[in-house]
Amino acid sequence: MNRPLPQDPPLPQDPPGPQARARTRPRPRTLVALAVCLALLAAGGYAGVRWAQAREGTVTLLASWTGREATEFEERVIEDFEDAYDIDVVYQGSSALSQVLAADIAAGNPPDVVVVPGPGELLTYAGDGRLRPLDGLFDATRYDEMWAPRVPGEHGALHTYWLPVKTSLKSMVWYTGDKPTAASADSPGRWCLGLEDGAASGWPGTDWVEDILLQQAGPERYEDWVNGTLGWTHDDVREAWRTWGETVGAGDRERAAKLLTTGFAQDCADTGRLEHQGSFRADHWRAAGGDYVHSAQVIPGAGPEAGAWEVSGDLAALLTDNPDARQLIRHLADPATDLPDHTVNRAATEDPGTDTIEARIAGTLREDGPTRCWDASDAMPRTLRDAFHQAVLRHLVEPEALDEQLRHLQELSVEQRLPVCGGDG
Repeated sequence: MNRPLPQDPPLPQDPPGPQARARTRPRPRTLVALAVCLALLAAGGYAGVRWAQAREGTVTLLASWTGREATEFEERVIEDFEDAYDIDVVYQGSSALSQVLAADIAAGNPPDVVVVPGPGELLTYAGDGRLRPLDGLFDATRYDEMWAPRVPGEHGALHTYWLPVKTSLKSMVWYTGDKPTAASADSPGRWCLGLEDGAASGWPGTDWVEDILLQQAGPERYEDWVNGTLGWTHDDVREAWRTWGETVGAGDRERAAKLLTTGFAQDCADTGRLEHQGSFRADHWRAAGGDYVHSAQVIPGAGPEAGAWEVSGDLAALLTDNPDARQLIRHLADPATDLPDHTVNRAATEDPGTDTIEARIAGTLREDGPTRCWDASDAMPRTLRDAFHQAVLRHLVEPEALDEQLRHLQELSVEQRLPVCGGDG
């Protein structure tokens, strides 16, 4: 349970009471949005709506969490919020979140609150004037700047537009037995890897390429690359791709076919192989007596600035002026709110118990000292992110086409202003 620190400073509040709040009720979906949702449902990309009950207010919330993740969020966060404020949350979970959100916005009926994996898509929406500033709803100084930055909105004015809700650590290599090294991990057969994840297939490969670049070239060049000022055709970027291809056996058609059709969450811990994955795999490896090392200990050619951690997070943003939605943002930022996984709110207390793996992960995510950098594809515009996913899939099969792929990605690249790395202090 997260608890606030003593003398928690008060923040501006909307006037309390149902008479003082103008309620924004959920509106019926238009035929356009309904058609998109029905198509996604038929394709298996749309999951579950939690309907409103009879309360004083209503908030619509769209996120990518389905199944266990959605249930955990509802039980730990939504139900407490509803009971505390007499406000219903109509929750919609979809693995095709980007498509559903775009359809809702195009139809003029966006959700009140959306939770998006990473800042790239949100940065675009902020620049288009689609997001409402969160200034004054929570204390952004409780977070490292990379988690809750001030970024330019529609007319260039700087505001805080999102809040981290759920965060994960990356740059991890999981193992059982002896600790791996670059020398002991130089064979493709040493790695347990699957790239299949429906419409998002390829992201485990982008995680690899990103992390290799971060460890080989360092945080400064990495940030320039994410923000579009270091080109995809730069030698540092090309070297990261080549390193990944050689590490996982790109060009071996039989192996590539297996990797392309194997799910990202396969059983790896009992195979004796290594897995380059994030902290969401901790339970899987802990059950087998496994542990993790920083990827810099394994990645070939790690440079003198190696050691930064790649991280990811689900970010809440506000799309309407519904006062009840503003209250939900305050609740998500409250240090006492029991958020799923790890919090990066420095005012919160997180008790990992006696689990040293969880304690190490929590410390790396929140404490001063470690340099942390956003998952690059999550920090890029949606079009570039999706093309990056496709490029790693093709690279497995045709590594000789790398230069062509990098030129195509460079054509899609745009310059942006986003704090990508932080935490060093």
